[in-house]
Amino acid sequence: IVSRLTGQKGLDLVERVLKEMMNIPIQLVVLGTGESRYENLFRYAQRTYPGRLAARIEYNDALARRIFAGADIFLVPSLFEPCGLTQMIAMRYGTVPIVRETGGLKDTVPPADENGEGGLGFTFQSYNADDFFASLKRCLGLYNHNREAFRALQKRDMETDFSWDVPAGRYMEHFRNMLSW
Repeated sequence: IVSRLTGQKGLDLVERVLKEMMNIPIQLVVLGTGESRYENLFRYAQRTYPGRLAARIEYNDALARRIFAGADIFLVPSLFEPCGLTQMIAMRYGTVPIVRETGGLKDTVPPADENGEGGLGFTFQSYNADDFFASLKRCLGLYNHNREAFRALQKRDMETDFSWDVPAGRYMEHFRNMLSW
């Protein structure tokens, strides 16, 4: 998680399933600053799960880039997200996003199935911790049981073009269609 530590970012969902997350073989890295509630949560969690959870309560762009590059999965369970950039940055580094289907997250992360096909990450619709955790488990299932498909998903993420060329081309096609009426 590289994020502002605020309620908007869905960290209450992480809080609700943190114990369950730490009961499966994962490591969690958190970088960010924000509301004291979440800063304190992740400080406490770091002490509770030494060697499994690392939290840096700071803004550090260079460290964020190293986290993106070193992680396999990126969590963005936002309550709402008008745009969202971190999921696109994560994908550029080959880090598979798990996002809630809202706003810009829904626009940029089409859902992959359990085989890692048809999308760019793992998603969930309802804003609840169980659905978030189920998405994490689906992603981990692919990672643990079909590494080749997981690597193909990572490659697809890295090759996705989020530049303005793609939407500009769509707009130009719409304009051409209108002119042909």
